[in-house]
Amino acid sequence: MSEKDNLPEADGSKEVDTPQKEVNETPVNAVEIKAAEKETSQEETSEDQDSTVIEEPTVETETTIESAQSSEDVAEDSVINEIEESNAKEAETQTEIESATDEITKTAVIEEKNYSTMAMDALVDEFENLINNQQIQKIKNHAESIKKEFNSKFNLLLDEKKKEFLDEGGNSIDFRFDFPLKKNFNSLYKSYRDKRQDYYKNLQDSLKTNLANRLEIIDEIKGLLNVEENINTTYKHFKALQERWRNAGSIPRDKYNNVWNNYHHHVENFYDFLHLNRDLRDLDFKHNLEQKQKIIERAEELAKDDNSNRAFRELQALHKIWKEELGPVAKEYRDDIWERFKAATKSIHDKRQVYFEKLDVVYQQNLEKKNEIIEKILEETKSTLNNHSLLQKKIRTVEALREEFFKAGKVPIKVNEATWAKFKNAVREFNRRKNAFYKELKKEQYNNLQKKLDLIKIAEEHKDSADFESTTPLMKKIQNDWKNIGHVPRKDSDKIWNQFKGACNHYFDKFHEQKNVESGEEVECFEKKNALLTKLKDVKFGKDLDKNLELIKSNIAEWRDLGSVPRSKRYIEGKFNKTIDAMYGKLKLDDKETELLKYDNKLESLSLTDDKRLLDNEHNFIRKRIDEIESEINQLENNMQFFSNVADDNPLVKDVMTKIDNQKSSLATWRTKLQKIKKFY
Repeated sequence: MSEKDNLPEADGSKEVDTPQKEVNETPVNAVEIKAAEKETSQEETSEDQDSTVIEEPTVETETTIESAQSSEDVAEDSVINEIEESNAKEAETQTEIESATDEITKTAVIEEKNYSTMAMDALVDEFENLINNQQIQKIKNHAESIKKEFNSKFNLLLDEKKKEFLDEGGNSIDFRFDFPLKKNFNSLYKSYRDKRQDYYKNLQDSLKTNLANRLEIIDEIKGLLNVEENINTTYKHFKALQERWRNAGSIPRDKYNNVWNNYHHHVENFYDFLHLNRDLRDLDFKHNLEQKQKIIERAEELAKDDNSNRAFRELQALHKIWKEELGPVAKEYRDDIWERFKAATKSIHDKRQVYFEKLDVVYQQNLEKKNEIIEKILEETKSTLNNHSLLQKKIRTVEALREEFFKAGKVPIKVNEATWAKFKNAVREFNRRKNAFYKELKKEQYNNLQKKLDLIKIAEEHKDSADFESTTPLMKKIQNDWKNIGHVPRKDSDKIWNQFKGACNHYFDKFHEQKNVESGEEVECFEKKNALLTKLKDVKFGKDLDKNLELIKSNIAEWRDLGSVPRSKRYIEGKFNKTIDAMYGKLKLDDKETELLKYDNKLESLSLTDDKRLLDNEHNFIRKRIDEIESEINQLENNMQFFSNVADDNPLVKDVMTKIDNQKSSLATWRTKLQKIKKFY
């Protein structure tokens, strides 16, 4: 058979007969249909992973490559074979061939998304969209990729939940994890399998019927050579058979080349038979030549297309039309047009190979990036994990690395599974150490809880004691012990603190009530302080800042020297502090300096009271505020990582940097306050 038209020579010297008895009566494409019928929730064996696998021809033809062929000829034949086999595969599931030779219809391609970057709910939505809006036989690779990514993410989540369950003292046999999204995905996958199985069941009968119909058409064409009738009538009959052939539908892949080669062989024989009426034959030859020239021109245009994948897909369609829809041309043009078409084909194929080589480089770069991410996770795991705030920072870092890994893109398929396993093991090891730390921390917190419960018992036993001389030191001691014990489980923290504070407050309220009985001296002190407060409201400042500061400090000292006021009149201390703050506000000082001067005054007031709890509460508040600001700074700095490739003058970047600077300034002020209050202990 001549490669030029994928047809046997028309001299009748190599007739290829296909009698009906040679048709295999077993189910058409039984392997694939059987696989479709036996699909389970396990991974399916992909029978169509590589559409470029070259199968051995089922019919011996004259396309055998001679040993004298050059390596370039062999390469060209390999490209043609690749396209032939791909078209044979597609023909099996193609329901209709649109045979318009003057207009090339491009094959619609389902977009292949980067499923590794999608969250589980997004994968479910994408899967449902494919099932509802795409042909079921076209989405297998997408479905299996989605299933693989969903199960990988679910298994990772499942392992984390089980680990947490076991670390909290649970028994593995009692572990249950209800995840509605998994049930939804399983339901969708079952729907996909059922639809795909129904498709292949229907396809079996259709393929078998179509094959029988095509073989019948071939026999009728063979029979035209023996019909005794007007040649024009015979020619019309032949054209009708060709039209039937074009509409005969899909046939099994393993019969494709055999059936098509026999069809074209007998078409060639019929055209030889038409030598009695050259006008009819030459008319067809002319039409076929014109259409094939259009195909060649289109192929040469595609050779210039930068999108090599798109060009190659359309090239396959061109080869399909060349082989399936167009007949032969006059022999004097046959070699030239075939060589020209083959040259354009090889050019497109070569560009496609370059594209894949570049893609391999990108995949290799992605692999290197993912390996770097894995190493970073391992480094985070190896470092010390003995501090809650530090560990929380590391958790955020590892989570950011996980997201970066998912967005890094595809890697070479031969190392994909190994890379995923390496990444998963690194994350699991970090989680194992994290959970071990919190398990030990939880144990320590429960011990602290028991210690604090013991202190509560002491406080409640002595809260009504009237022996102030011996009980007061005891109550102060258990308050100090409480501060030194450490954290308890969060769910118990507020409850036991309120219980302990209530008992202590009950005792000290009685103690102060007894101690602070109003006296004539305290009343006199109140009147003096009230008079001083009135005088301070009318104070006028000069231009000398130092003298103004000295004036304020002298009034503060005078206020302290006046002594204590009755307990019921202590509200005057608050009025005094507000007045002093207002005086500082009138001075030309920066905000930070003013705030610290006001704070000095506040600490002096707290230190003069008998209730040491006020200083303790202030100290605890400052520590808590420092922790909050440090956490906010860490979060803002982590956010800056997302702007690594953004210019510094970007408004978003400038806004975040301004917030960081403000928080750092605030942190410095609070740390100064902490140093000041420590001097009172």
